[in-house]
Order: sequence, then structure tokens, then C-alpha cells
Amino acid sequence: MRPLTVGITTRNRPLAIERCVRSLACLGPLAARVIVFDDASDEPVAPIVAQSTAPRMDVFVIRDERQIGNIAGRNRLVNEAATPYVLLLDDDAVVFSAGAVERAIAVLDGDPNVVAIAFAQGEADGSPWPERMQPGRGQQPSYVAAYIGFAHLLRRDEFVRLGGYRESFVFYGEEKDFCVRALEAGLRIVYLPGAVVGHVPDRGGRSSTRYVRFVIRNDCLYSLYNEPWPLAALSLPIRLWRYRRMAGDDAEPGGVQWILRELWRSMPEVRRDRRAVSWATVRKWRGMSRTPTPYKVPVGDRRPEAGDRVSTDVTRAGDRKPEAGNRVPTDEMR
Repeated sequence: MRPLTVGITTRNRPLAIERCVRSLACLGPLAARVIVFDDASDEPVAPIVAQSTAPRMDVFVIRDERQIGNIAGRNRLVNEAATPYVLLLDDDAVVFSAGAVERAIAVLDGDPNVVAIAFAQGEADGSPWPERMQPGRGQQPSYVAAYIGFAHLLRRDEFVRLGGYRESFVFYGEEKDFCVRALEAGLRIVYLPGAVVGHVPDRGGRSSTRYVRFVIRNDCLYSLYNEPWPLAALSLPIRLWRYRRMAGDDAEPGGVQWILRELWRSMPEVRRDRRAVSWATVRKWRGMSRTPTPYKVPVGDRRPEAGDRVSTDVTRAGDRKPEAGNRVPTDEMR
């Protein structure tokens, strides 16, 4: 089992980063190095990370005073890694056991066509979130359109080759943009529903207004960068309409205008970097979003095909529940 680098981005969530780093003790030698990106927190997190680190764990903190955002921080973490795989975590993630991560590594080891692994979201006690809030449906490993960024395992060389995350997104939506580019390149994302990682949202530094604005702005940018022009022309008005729907009664009078100004400001970069995916990729993406396609480890050099099923060993390993002894103590999760 090859070791990996664990990368965590954080800003102004001291309790969350402490809990996250403490939870990594269960990985033992599997984590060759842990790198924490401190995005200009008001109070540097290095002392918190130092006191939360398990003995013999190699942990390094990178601090950037410019407040460059979570997405740029993730790119920095991957670039700093010296291992073939990188496990990226939000600071409000909790790793329960090495088993889930080992299963994810096994899929990347066995299938060069898989570029990333999606983990299931779980509560602080290890119980999974509802299926509608997961990267995919069903209880079998499957191909999915995208992962959820709170916890995902990346094949480093392919991530870098595809250009990483678009840093112009700043916050939110970078996973979908990367995953559709990966699909266009012939790569796949696999979701392991039994590989549960805790997601314990921390409200620190969060703004519902900023969230809705950036989600819609970045959804529009996704369309401009990736969709064929006829589809983009149809989808952009619908994406803008969703702003009112998402914001509800809290919608700001100038919210749509802010999004439009941001899109206009981004147009030079869009014209330079736009690489529309094929219609075949659009159809495949939509199919994966609606219907799970079971995954099976390919035999030899054969590429995975729709309808393949995962082997019994991988399924059982992925469905294994987190072990109580490997969880972060309950009082630290609250």
C-alpha cells in the first residue's frame, strides 16, 4: 500500500482544524506527510496543529498572508506533495479509520483510468448522511460525475496534467469543473459509499450571502469554460434564475448585478482558457449524474465499461463501518 500526502485547507476554524488533525492519527504510516494550508487565519494555526499532531507524524504548515482562497490553497497543497496520491480534506472533515482510505488507494492502484475517489459524507459518530446528500446513489461502488470536495483522493500526476483547479473560482464549484475536464480526458471518478469520512460543518468564516453568490457565479463560469456554446446560451439564464431560488427571502437587491459584473470581468480569462467538452461528454456527465454505473476493477489493460461491477473484496472493504476505536472522541467532535 503506497503512502500518501494529506492536505488540509483552513481559515479561522481553530476547533475544526484541531479535530481534523487529531483524527489523522488513525492513518499511521499510511500518511507520509500532512500539509496544512493556513489561508491567512486571524490567529496562525501552526501552534494548534503542533499540539494536535500524533507522535512521529510528519506535519508541515504553509501560511499565506494574502488570503488567496480555498481553491488556490488546494492547488498549493497538491504541488507541495511528493507522493503519487493526495488526500485533500476540508478542516471540518474527520477521518475515522485507515480502512476507508486504504480502499480508495486500492482503486487508484488497480485502475489507471480513475483520477479521483469520492468519499461518503458522515456524521461525527460515523453514521452516513442521507443518500441524496452523497456524491452518488446506492450502496455499491460506482462511477459518478463528481466528488464532494470536503474529502477526496486524487491521482497527483493527472491532476497536475489537467491544470488542477481553476483558481479564478476562489470558493466553491471547482470540483465539478475539474471532474468534467477529467471525463473529457477519458478519466473517471469512483464513489465508495462505504468509505465514510465525517463532515462536521463549522460555521466559522461562512457567509450565506457569499456562498450563494459564488455558487451561482461559478456555476455560470463552469458553463462558459466547458459547455458547447449552444448549451451555454440556454443554461446561463437558468443558472442566473437559480440565484433567486437559492437566496430566497435573503436575496440581495444587487446580487444578480454582482454576478453579471464578475462574469464580465472574467471574460478575458474565459476566452483564453475555454475548452468546451464534446457533446458526448455532456451526455455521459448527465447520465452519471442521474443513474449510478456500477464499478469493477478492470482486468489487465482493459478500460472500465458501463455495467462493470466491483469485485467482492473491494465491496466488502468499502462497506466496512468505521471502528469505534479509531474515531475521534465524542467530546472533541462537539
